[in-house]
Amino acid sequence: MIYFGTNPIAWANDDDRSIGEGIATSRILDEAGRQIGFDGIENGHRWPDDPEALRALLAEYGLKFISGWYSTELLIRSVEDEIAACQAHLAKLKHNGCKVMIVCETSNAIHGDAGRAVNDRPVLTAAEMVDFGAKLEAFAAYLAGEGVTLIYHHHMGTIVETPEEIDALMAATGPATHLLFDAGHCAFGGGNPEAVLARHIGRVRHFHAKNIRPDVVARVRAEGLSFLQGVLAGAFTVPGDQEGAIDFAPLLNQLAKAGYAGWIVIEAEQDPNLRNPLLYQTLGLATLKRLAGQAGLL
Repeated sequence: MIYFGTNPIAWANDDDRSIGEGIATSRILDEAGRQIGFDGIENGHRWPDDPEALRALLAEYGLKFISGWYSTELLIRSVEDEIAACQAHLAKLKHNGCKVMIVCETSNAIHGDAGRAVNDRPVLTAAEMVDFGAKLEAFAAYLAGEGVTLIYHHHMGTIVETPEEIDALMAATGPATHLLFDAGHCAFGGGNPEAVLARHIGRVRHFHAKNIRPDVVARVRAEGLSFLQGVLAGAFTVPGDQEGAIDFAPLLNQLAKAGYAGWIVIEAEQDPNLRNPLLYQTLGLATLKRLAGQAGLL
């Protein structure tokens, strides 16, 4: 079964909360649920921390809680400390019937630093990646025992950004660790989304349908802009936008052939003052549903 979801960062950004700060929470939920018709929505800083309050709020608008970003710090703390640190987030996921935990290592990440060039991100040695993978797999094994699958989010400004790093992480982890495949971050990180997805399709348990504007991405690289400066400049957009570079049809065809079941989520942060979230998210969902139908996913 395929479900379609979105992320509130299209309306109100989590890394820079001034982006979209004037948009009411009720508007986000009304547009996402009642007007556009998404099945669910991922976590955001506007949502209540209490698991039941979260469920009840989203249910008012016909939305399910999909899952949410969890920042690991496994490079600087033990697996045991990570397990202890995740308990409140894990309880929120389990209460809401979430099947996956979206994980990204952020102990040294720079994507949230508006003054730091995304080109200056941290990079692990091959040996450090192997060590990190071992700890991540141990953490994933714990989560699996709790009925939740760890899905790793490769992301700009972090230690897993390039296609080679995605490959290395998958090689350094075992059966408990799965992949959140993000088409936009893959392309921004220098990868061919079709090729990278094909290599790891068997371990993909979550799909982020993020598009990129290649001219803006090139400018971010050339001018040494930060990740957040890139967001405000329009680096990301939704499926179906003619300014976007990614063809989602072959990606959804791959998912269909692999028997993918789960969420397809539009996670495409833009400046809502320039790119109306209601219009862009409507376009994105309509595009994905059309392509998913053609691929045989529906």
